[in-house]
Amino acid sequence: MLAFTFPGQGSQRPGMGRPWVDHESWELVAEASEVAGRDVARLLLDADANELKDTRNAQLTTFVSSLMVLDAVERLGVEPSFCAGHSLGEYTALTATGALGFDDGVRLVCERADAMHEAGQTNPGTMSAILGLDDELVEVACRRADADVWVANFNAPGQIVIAGSPDGVAKAAAIAKELGAKKAMSLPVSGAFHTPFMTPARDRLRQAIAAARPRDTDVPVISNVDAVAHDHGDEWASLLSAQLCSPVRWRQCLVTLSELGVTSFAELGPGGVLTGMAKRTIGGARTISIATPDDLDKFIEWVNASSPTTAAVLEGEHLFAVERLVVSPAAGVFTARVDLVPGDRTEIGTVIGSVGNAAVRSAFAGVLQAFIAVDGERVSPRQPIAWLRTH
Repeated sequence: MLAFTFPGQGSQRPGMGRPWVDHESWELVAEASEVAGRDVARLLLDADANELKDTRNAQLTTFVSSLMVLDAVERLGVEPSFCAGHSLGEYTALTATGALGFDDGVRLVCERADAMHEAGQTNPGTMSAILGLDDELVEVACRRADADVWVANFNAPGQIVIAGSPDGVAKAAAIAKELGAKKAMSLPVSGAFHTPFMTPARDRLRQAIAAARPRDTDVPVISNVDAVAHDHGDEWASLLSAQLCSPVRWRQCLVTLSELGVTSFAELGPGGVLTGMAKRTIGGARTISIATPDDLDKFIEWVNASSPTTAAVLEGEHLFAVERLVVSPAAGVFTARVDLVPGDRTEIGTVIGSVGNAAVRSAFAGVLQAFIAVDGERVSPRQPIAWLRTH
């Protein structure tokens, strides 16, 4: 089985939107900008590293970038059995599965980032990565520090993040080195995330999460808080609220996915940090990171090389690198174009039908192989409509 994983804050990079400007998935940036009331395109194209370090910019740009990758992957017709996200990435995972609508996801991420930024101003804190030490000994170091410092992320074997007051983190890091840690590395963040220092943010965010009313999903999402698969929307209000002040149990999430039968992990979004964590945590795991349009053909080949249960199957054939899907732009009843039949050539922008009042246009040049949606069928946004061969 295949899992999609989504990165959290810290994965953002200057110019990470540039490879996507001419891709059809770039349209999500304009939608996000309208909802957020901010110029997301400028942040993705022109913001420097210092500007992107701001929690309010880092979270929004990482969220939107990951959803662009997801949109491009969905156009290829590949779907996961499970989703999971690291910290902020959990909001991406919930949006990916439909538990949150796109607009609600953008609004919640903006509210979360603002709340965490303010909490960081109220309770100044920092974070540090402890490398090469067992989980239990890192927790011992935090207790021995006798200060405001806690484990914030269980990322992978030998890779733990601690957070708290600057003095507490420094003391715990020094003790961790005494206990055998190979390295203690300060992280460029503006607060002690996933600790009690974020309590003011949790109180503010709780109402926004409840107002979004997360929905039930067909694809379960593994929670950072308890490392359990959840598909009931009414469970996420408390889970997302608790996440702000609880450690991210990412290592445990990966183990849960493995126990559920997942053998392939695809990281969708900037960076590639989660791919390394999966390799360190799950022996024999198949991993891949998709961050740019150039990665998409590689991704299709990777999917086709896996077991049949993880491959996208259409009309009895695998979706190869020269094949593409046209997906629905909206929800509604699909009406096929009567004069377009399999074997006809399509160009970029060719109308192949309509969903309600919205035209269904091909994002690719190719030859129509078959309609997947049936004329008169009610379809959902991003649902595959037709199958093309591009070469």
